[in-house]
Amino acid sequence: MTRILVFDSGLGGLSVVPEIRLSLPGAALTYAADAAFFPYGDRDPLFLRSHLVRTLGHLIETERPDAVVIACNTASTLALDTLRDTFSGMAFVGTVPALKPAAQGSKSGVIGLLATPGTITSPYIDALKQKVAPACILLRHGTARLAAMAEAWLQGDMVKDTDIAEEAAPLFQHPDLDTVVLGCTHYPLLRHILEDTAPRPVTWLDSGAAIARQTARLAGPVSPGGMDRALVSRLSAGYEKAMAHYGFPAPIVWDINKHPAVQDLASNHP
Repeated sequence: MTRILVFDSGLGGLSVVPEIRLSLPGAALTYAADAAFFPYGDRDPLFLRSHLVRTLGHLIETERPDAVVIACNTASTLALDTLRDTFSGMAFVGTVPALKPAAQGSKSGVIGLLATPGTITSPYIDALKQKVAPACILLRHGTARLAAMAEAWLQGDMVKDTDIAEEAAPLFQHPDLDTVVLGCTHYPLLRHILEDTAPRPVTWLDSGAAIARQTARLAGPVSPGGMDRALVSRLSAGYEKAMAHYGFPAPIVWDINKHPAVQDLASNHP
């Protein structure tokens, strides 16, 4: 039985689930939302790296996945290398902002990156830009509110379209912007609103399809037979509705304290 663990700080990773199901039909999915620590974007990097090792260690031990999708740009840019080193036998798929296809498709050479403050300021983005889009002007805007808006919207809460539009508005101050990369997996949940409220048409890109292709490559042939599962580190009122919308059963709360060995492992990897 093939199982894929999809991990995020909240509900944003659900945006990549449809693509994974298309690429790996028959695979069982475990969706794990670290809601107790949402959002990751403003967490201390040293704390977050250690926390991710500890948390993923617990989930790998309990879920026994064939591949782990880190469906979070902040976690990927900060801790993906550490996770691969710590759990060397596990296949990890990170989330990389879609700067390469943005650069390839942009006619003006001016592309925008809408992401969390943690992703925007990461040295990883500097290196990625130089590697895949050296000739482009990259406009960066870090929003601390948009992921929370996506969480609220998916759980059925009222979110004003005008408030969502304000989060992307600074990018449109450049008259030649023609492509915007959604650099957080939460943001595609609001893509239809971002498109409708944009002051002018642009191309909106995310990494969902690329994540799914890489997951399928690393997981290999699918052995069907497992059941989908949903896990949370803290249960919020609207999570069951949101999970059901993407085909998952009611979420259950994971208890990392049942696995002290995982805690010891994490303490050795600050």
